[in-house]
Order: sequence, then structure tokens, then C-alpha cells
Amino acid sequence: MATHGIHGNLLEVTVVSCNKLKDTEWISRQDPYVCVEYGSNRSRTRTCTDGGKNPTFQEKFVYTLIEGLRELNVNVWNSNTVKHDDFIGSGKVQLAKALSQGFDDSTWPLQSKTGRHAGEVRLIIHYTSANKPANSHAPVGQQYGPPPPSMYSAPPPPSVSYPPPASGYPYPPGGGGGYPAPSPYPSYPPTSGAYPPPSSSYPPQQAPYTAQPYPPNPAYPPQPYGSYFPPGPAPYPGQRPPPY
Repeated sequence: MATHGIHGNLLEVTVVSCNKLKDTEWISRQDPYVCVEYGSNRSRTRTCTDGGKNPTFQEKFVYTLIEGLRELNVNVWNSNTVKHDDFIGSGKVQLAKALSQGFDDSTWPLQSKTGRHAGEVRLIIHYTSANKPANSHAPVGQQYGPPPPSMYSAPPPPSVSYPPPASGYPYPPGGGGGYPAPSPYPSYPPTSGAYPPPSSSYPPQQAPYTAQPYPPNPAYPPQPYGSYFPPGPAPYPGQRPPPY
């Protein structure tokens, strides 16, 4: 999870206990307490009287986060009533895990002033804004991510939504569908297939009929060509023929 935009959010730190602390008392048991620092904020637990090396506290503190500051300082002291308190050890607590995951329950080492191991301190850290978007201090553009893909999804490719037509469709493609290319003369089949040759369907034709001339009648002399009637009497000379 992102850790940007933490400024102003709240961080809960619970001081649980300390383990194997360095003993600063020679006669009695020591009385430890823990101081937590975050920036200019300082918190102090109660004194665990006669806590010795393994005191228990179970105290919670709340801090307002500062952008860019991602660590705590922890100091453990031994309380004295007569003289100044004795320093036991200190350590740094990193907040990266708590800010990214919202929870961290870890034990952190402590060192003395000379750099030697001085025990451990256990802290439980809660960051409730880890699963939330950036707060109001962040720019407005950072509060909104890209829209969900389902709302602005691209349409499926044509090959998925529109399969090629099958050969049984009414209009197949002209290049190689289920129907042959149309003939330029679809209404008239070829002559050779519809009409067989004349020699196989019809017998040979006989010679056309020629009328035979009648033989001349011997009782009548032959008439000259073009004469159907005998010539009449000669017209009257100088007179008109009588009317009919």
C-alpha cells in the first residue's frame, strides 16, 4: 500500500513491555519507564516499580503524523527518588511497515551510551488510514485513480461479434460461395444442349413437289402463250363501239 499523503493522519503507539534490560541498580530492583518521541511530541509511560529487567506497561499514545518523518525515538530510564534518573538505553523505530500495512507488532533493540546492547522494547503500532486514499492535504488529483476498466471497456473486435456468413445464407460472397457465378444469358440455355442436330431428329426431306403438266388435248389445237380468248372481230372503223 502507498504511504504518501500521511500528513495530519493519526498513529497509535502502544508500549507493551521491555525485555532483558541492562540493570542499573546494585542493591534493589530498578524502576524502569519508557519515553517515546515523534518530532516535537514526547510521551512518557508510568514507572513500573520494581520492574527490574522485564517491566510491563501496556500504555497507548496517539501522534499526528508529519510528512517526511517516518520513525520514532524510544528511550528507557530507571527512576530514582534521591538522585537523577539513570539512562538504560535508546533505539529508533521505523514506521514503514505500519504505514504500508496498517499494523506492526515488533520488538526493537536498545543500545547504551557506549553502543552496547541494553535490552529490547516491544511496541504495537496501528495506522488506521493505511487502506484509505490520500487525505485532504494531498492534491485533489491524487484522490482519484483511473476509472474501472469495466465502465470504459473497448468493444469486442469484429471477428468475435460478427462471424463470417455460412454458405447457406441467402447472399453468399461472390468469390467462392455455394452458388456458381451467374451466366451472362441466364434465361436461354445453350443451343447445342436444347436442340439436337437436325440429322438425328428429323428424317431427310424429300424433293419438293413439282406439278406435272397435263398432256395436250388432241381435240384442241395448242393456244399461243398468253392468249386465253380468241381475238374478237375488228372494231368498227370510224365508229365507237356500242355501249354495253
